[in-house]
Amino acid sequence: MKFAFFTLGCKVNLFETQALTQLAASRGHEIVDRDADAVIINTCTVTSVSDHKNIRAFHKLRKENPHAVIAACGCFAQTDPDRVRVEGEVDLVCGTSDRARVIELCEAAVSGRPTPDTGCRESGGYEVLPAGVPRGRTRALLKIEDGCNNFCTYCIIPYARGRVRSLPPKQAEQEVQRLQAAGVHEIVLTGIEIASYGRDLMPQSSLPELMRRLLPAFPGMRFRLGSLDPRIVDASFCQTVAGFDNLAQHFHLSLQSGCDSVLARMGRRYTTEDYYNGVQLLRQVYPDCSLTTDLIVGFPGETEEEFEQTLDFLERCGFAAVHVFPFSVRKGTRAASLPGQLAQKEKAARAQRAKDTAARLSKAYRSRFVGRLLEALPEHRTAGRWAAHGLYGFPIYIEGTGVVKNCPVKVRVTGLYRDGVLAEIIP
Repeated sequence: MKFAFFTLGCKVNLFETQALTQLAASRGHEIVDRDADAVIINTCTVTSVSDHKNIRAFHKLRKENPHAVIAACGCFAQTDPDRVRVEGEVDLVCGTSDRARVIELCEAAVSGRPTPDTGCRESGGYEVLPAGVPRGRTRALLKIEDGCNNFCTYCIIPYARGRVRSLPPKQAEQEVQRLQAAGVHEIVLTGIEIASYGRDLMPQSSLPELMRRLLPAFPGMRFRLGSLDPRIVDASFCQTVAGFDNLAQHFHLSLQSGCDSVLARMGRRYTTEDYYNGVQLLRQVYPDCSLTTDLIVGFPGETEEEFEQTLDFLERCGFAAVHVFPFSVRKGTRAASLPGQLAQKEKAARAQRAKDTAARLSKAYRSRFVGRLLEALPEHRTAGRWAAHGLYGFPIYIEGTGVVKNCPVKVRVTGLYRDGVLAEIIP
């Protein structure tokens, strides 16, 4: 059979699609881009805009694969399966549970055997899926956690993903060993809320404990942490990660607003001072570390003064990058019914102002590295240069000859370029 895969949404979805691709290939199936016998779409539902993107993707893939079995899994399929079936004209709806079974259901449907709808059952224990190795890439994702217990007022994901569930440490080690053997040089530890890692395990564990286990056991593997709830960054966390050369100096601390009153309406469980204390602790350990974040602007009731407080807080933290999103009403969340919903035009204007601030901060941060020596891991060519991963959060674009793919190289930063820096190989 020929299988095609399509992913919308976050890195967790990308990991799961890579795992499903690997499972399909292990069962002897061919992976194609179009003219497939079965198409599996991993859906996102983080905003109402995401839902519309899912529907458009269903129609596009049906047009490209008119005779294929179309299967939907993921968060949108979990939270609104009836809409997926009707508007998306999807044959199979599988939600966020029993991912591996999607392959078997597609096989049955293509062969004409009965395929009872799996429904969208509540997630049980942690579903272990094999980490995939993207073809031609040096970096791989490893999902160590699923689910979220926070229930922020704007977020539907706890309803789509269920409560926190963690990959046991021993199995995490085994996956790292397998990825290392496959030639991977860097692993991004990802999940829905990895700061909650281990609290469901018996005995309980934590993300710092997992790092204490992985970092010294695999000194030749670079690890990078996915998005973190800022509450995890305390003195103990910083003491744990300090001194390990194989941890990327890139920390993505979820912010959402730089104003305490807005944070309270969002249901976030920290203040701006809590957040800034974490920023200072990290910079005591890693003075040059790359700090990145997410920001929602135009949240219900956000005044101009509150928005200005957020812009000031961005400046105070000096972020290396900020992902800015205008608030999107998401049906089924408490924020959808909050008073003071802002006009789309105002939300777009504030988003642009925040992006302008973020661009200036990013340029200032990356400029600090001009003239410095860095280690880079070349991965692929783009616009005549090699795009490489580095220790920090920005890409390194290498000019010149002598680059060997997947082989670490020392470079000197010569200037800024795109979203990263330009560099040349040290002779």
